[in-house]
Amino acid sequence: MSKPGIFISFEGIDGAGKSTHIEALAGAFRAQGRAVTLTREPGGTPLAEKLRSIVLNDTMDALTEVLLIFAARRDHLAKVIEPALARGDVVLCDRFTDATFAYQGGGRGFDLETLSILEQWVQTRQGPGVDFVRQPDMTLWFDLAPEVAAQRLSDARVPDKFEAQPVEFFNRVAQGYAQRAAQSPGRFARIDAAQGRHAVWQQITSAMVRRGWLAIMVADRTEPQ
Repeated sequence: MSKPGIFISFEGIDGAGKSTHIEALAGAFRAQGRAVTLTREPGGTPLAEKLRSIVLNDTMDALTEVLLIFAARRDHLAKVIEPALARGDVVLCDRFTDATFAYQGGGRGFDLETLSILEQWVQTRQGPGVDFVRQPDMTLWFDLAPEVAAQRLSDARVPDKFEAQPVEFFNRVAQGYAQRAAQSPGRFARIDAAQGRHAVWQQITSAMVRRGWLAIMVADRTEPQ
């Protein structure tokens, strides 16, 4: 029998160090013979990538921004995430809906009730015997002080409109992530992203091993360098 799909999202403020470990975790799952779909939000499909560019670079009001993000998410779910999970892939997604609640809800102060309604509309799977809101099976939350993240970003790249926000914005984003984690403690695995790369990797793989998704020996062999 084929193994069921696994949906894992990576969350955290810009500069928390998610990208390095997404690639490493993909390698660990592939070393166990699993097919892996690597993707991101906003984005993941040609349409969603176009919307991503608009969201990250164009000026707009908060509602327009939220609607574009959820439109991209719907296309992403329909064309990438759901088909991959149906095939039995491990889906590793750089951000998902928790980011919308953190950035648009926490950072921008957008109405959380409206976000919850859109979450229900966009992420509900319906069909014979099926009616549930798609969420990740696990969310790895890279928790890092905004001041430290800002220092890491300062030498990394030209910032987009979110990365260029002041530290106060990211303090609100971090609070938004903490609120989502408190609401879904069984789904979230908090990663202390202030630690070194080896310690962060150990936290990630320990969370995978506890779920029975990853073997310890494979995790040790695929650690990022």
